[in-house]
Amino acid sequence: MSHVTITPKVNGPLIVEGPVRIVTPDGRELTPPLRKDGKPAEVVVLCRCGGSATKPFCDGTHKRNGFQDGQVTPG
Repeated sequence: MSHVTITPKVNGPLIVEGPVRIVTPDGRELTPPLRKDGKPAEVVVLCRCGGSATKPFCDGTHKRNGFQDGQVTPG
């Protein structure tokens, strides 16, 4: 079984590495944006600022809207 790693970037998105499915509340599976070369993404970048036009995926809006996260607390 492959592992999934989720890394919060300081004042930015969540970086998700590994095999994941993203499903909407109504059960639809979302396809992550393709890489620039048109291939499926191996890493998914999820919005944390709430401002992305491509939610739940990050579109870089956090850089423009001044998003600041709190400290990441170890579990």
